[in-house]
Amino acid sequence: MTDIPIPPGALSGLKVVEMGQLIAGPFAGKTLADFGADVIKIEAPGSGDPLRNWRLIQDGTSVWWQVQSRNKRSIALDLRSAEGQDIARQLIGEADVLIENFRPGTLEGWGLSWEALSALNPKLIMLRISGYGQTGPYRDLPGFGAIGEAMGGLRHLTGEPGRVPVRCGISIGDTLAALHGTIGILMALYHRQAHGGQGQVIDVALHEAVFNVMESLVPEYSAFGAVREAAGSALPGIAPSNAYRCGDGYVLVAGNGDSIFKRLMSAIGRDDLGNDPALADNAGRVKRVAEIDAAIEAWTQTRTVAEVMEVLNGARVPVGKVYTARDIVEDPHYRARDMILRQPTRDGHVVEVPGIVPKLLGTPGGVRHSAPKLGDDTDAVLREIGLTEQQIAALREHKVVA
Repeated sequence: MTDIPIPPGALSGLKVVEMGQLIAGPFAGKTLADFGADVIKIEAPGSGDPLRNWRLIQDGTSVWWQVQSRNKRSIALDLRSAEGQDIARQLIGEADVLIENFRPGTLEGWGLSWEALSALNPKLIMLRISGYGQTGPYRDLPGFGAIGEAMGGLRHLTGEPGRVPVRCGISIGDTLAALHGTIGILMALYHRQAHGGQGQVIDVALHEAVFNVMESLVPEYSAFGAVREAAGSALPGIAPSNAYRCGDGYVLVAGNGDSIFKRLMSAIGRDDLGNDPALADNAGRVKRVAEIDAAIEAWTQTRTVAEVMEVLNGARVPVGKVYTARDIVEDPHYRARDMILRQPTRDGHVVEVPGIVPKLLGTPGGVRHSAPKLGDDTDAVLREIGLTEQQIAALREHKVVA
């Protein structure tokens, strides 16, 4: 079973060609596909997207693939061949959106430049995700998400003070770039509809997507010469907000609102701090954050995580435990909001995967079909652009398609 009957999504009728591999470009394609866009993923014959073989494998395919490529169609096409490039032009000529995350200049080398493609299809919207963008002195350098996280300023702030910068555990730089790209596509679609039907290029650099979420990093340097440093689990300049040790783990407590702070102090038996006029606002609490954190942890470390959460939830203080994968899949709130989906694979398994975000109540997203095997849809897609069975057979014989 691969097709799952659900209503059309908000992007039903949108035609997308996805070129590229791994994370950033394909995550943007996945987001559009989840909401009904017809995403045709072009992969290299034989190898396909390397993500098919990343991390834990089930029957020869990564289970990550089941999330990243659900709702897409796969065509195995050799873009390095003249025949493959011609087929790509035909597909792009009928598309609304092209997504690519190759190094700048790659498409131009295949005769698929923006100038050529927009002349072929003036309504085309082209998302280009790369390490450093399509312009600037670094444009030709190779760039992955981890490098973008470093250049964007994120890695300098992660980890404990004075220790090696750490990554957050996922490819957040790629995903941020993908989400910025998706927003760009939606804005370009609106502009195309409202202002004359012309397409445009969306140029997303990995480091710029990271930099865009760095909050007060640069303004503080500009105004005060302050270089923000790593602070472990704390949130510098906002107090109290930290991770606190319990008898059996850690909890995160965000007691940085003025009224929340008073409720927090009352809940832990420290009304002396809660009623202290010097701690009535964030500026005062920041000056004494070490004292406040010590008071909170003196209380939490004599209790279990569950006990702390019960008390602080009862006091309406934001609190949470550090979730593992097991915690997530066993949590009733995740289940109640359909954030854990049972998704069939094309090898006959069922794997649990993350649900759909965001939640549109009128035209919700969903999993319409499972992630394709390499080239599952090659013949069907080629027929849609008018190729005959004989032409498809000839292309396959010459290894242009698979």
